[in-house]
Amino acid sequence: MAKQEDDFKRVISHAKEYGYVFQSSEIYDGLSAVYDYAQNGAELKKNIREYWWRAMVQLNDNIVGLDAAIFMHPTTWKASGHVDAFNDPLIDNKDSKKRYRADVLVEDYVAKIENKIEKEVAKAAKRFGDSFDKKQFLATNQRVLEYQEKAGTILKRLGKSLENEDLADVKKLIEELEIACPMSGSKNWTDVKQFNLMFGTKLGASAESAMDLYLRPETAQGIFVNFLNVQKTSRMKIPFGIAQIGKAFRNEIVARQFIFRMREFEQMEMQFFIKPGTQKEWYEKWKENRMKWHLSLGLGEDNYRFHDHEKLAHYADAAADIEFRFPFGFKELEGIHSRTDFDLSKHQEFSGKKLQYFDTEENKNYVPYVVETSIGLDRMFLAIFSNSLKEEALENGTTRTVLKIPAVLAPTKAAVFPLVKKDGLPELAQEIVDDLKWDFNVLYDQKDAVGRRYRRQDANGTPFCITVDHQSLEDKTVTIRHRDTMEQQRVAIADVKAIIHNEVDMKSWLAKMN
Repeated sequence: MAKQEDDFKRVISHAKEYGYVFQSSEIYDGLSAVYDYAQNGAELKKNIREYWWRAMVQLNDNIVGLDAAIFMHPTTWKASGHVDAFNDPLIDNKDSKKRYRADVLVEDYVAKIENKIEKEVAKAAKRFGDSFDKKQFLATNQRVLEYQEKAGTILKRLGKSLENEDLADVKKLIEELEIACPMSGSKNWTDVKQFNLMFGTKLGASAESAMDLYLRPETAQGIFVNFLNVQKTSRMKIPFGIAQIGKAFRNEIVARQFIFRMREFEQMEMQFFIKPGTQKEWYEKWKENRMKWHLSLGLGEDNYRFHDHEKLAHYADAAADIEFRFPFGFKELEGIHSRTDFDLSKHQEFSGKKLQYFDTEENKNYVPYVVETSIGLDRMFLAIFSNSLKEEALENGTTRTVLKIPAVLAPTKAAVFPLVKKDGLPELAQEIVDDLKWDFNVLYDQKDAVGRRYRRQDANGTPFCITVDHQSLEDKTVTIRHRDTMEQQRVAIADVKAIIHNEVDMKSWLAKMN
């Protein structure tokens, strides 16, 4: 656990030092759980958005995009259930005066059990070597089976208690598990209470006439209220989807773990409208499709897993998370939900407007069912950044810090160096930059020795370094260095663009999904 905390602190420190993420309003001592994306972070975020949008919208003939407003009529949130049911179960420790999400305390307890399972697997893998069968070990080892049963029993009880709104049993479970306050070690807890997460605001020129509004807590409702507008203007036939990337806001009382849980965050969501009765088939298809998208980035299959929900939201008949192995354990990265016809039916009821689809094949109207995929852009950012940060031991006995961000997403694709700051080398290096920048985000760097510049770009996540030397003036060649292997090649300046394009082209990366 101490190593996990150290690794996570290193991630946070590196994100600031190399211009990825800053604390918001830092000169005024910051704002809790609010962060700014710096120059490199903004580029990485943009590239993740584009990678998702290409896969979800551009490559699917039956999915279109939307950009709905953050402000929505307040009845929207009454219809969706957010006014009455968008709550977190909170518990206070009487001694430390710290507040926690009760369900997260229990889930963190279960995560420790899962860590024990991982340790058993690691020990067995070391003992048995190449003959080790992880799947068989997990299914037959008595100690692992006991851990699995304990974890499963706890989560089932938690899910049932939350579903029945039995908050007294949630507290009882925390007490039975002897869960202590992470800050003080105290087990002196208050009762569990529900807290609504929506931010309230007002719309109007004066306090007397202002309308009470909410900052949207999710982007999905903007899609649902525009269902008919999009369907008719794009002439879409079921099944079809509407995708959106946008900001959402939640008054997280227990915001923590850097950008993993924030009060202002960004979602990448797609609502897929289908014929009632086909939801199980489409739910499984989208689970498979979304996992393929994640795996296409090459972050390691062992870092992902599906987690089926024990407690279903009020709108769902099936739900699963794609969890990722963050520095603090497996946590939700993306949700796939079968939402039935709840949303459209509720908006139809509250608005008095029909939100139905006329099926020409069946010659009848019906309210479509929906399968949703929803991923947090900030969590995806953290997954990529934390997984990519490596400390590598080199053959010469030194170490290097390298940020192995998938090349397709890297903020800067190449850095161009003149070997020295004279003899016409800076001018030729700048010419190369001026040519490449039409196709890629590149930078020019002439400060320090070339070795130091290599290390700086390794830590920055730049896939290629291009060095211009005196030979470059004679034969129009340069040295191109690959970040991940540190391999260096002598190549023609005319070939540099094609070499970079071959490594960073979205088409070749997304093709791995097929």
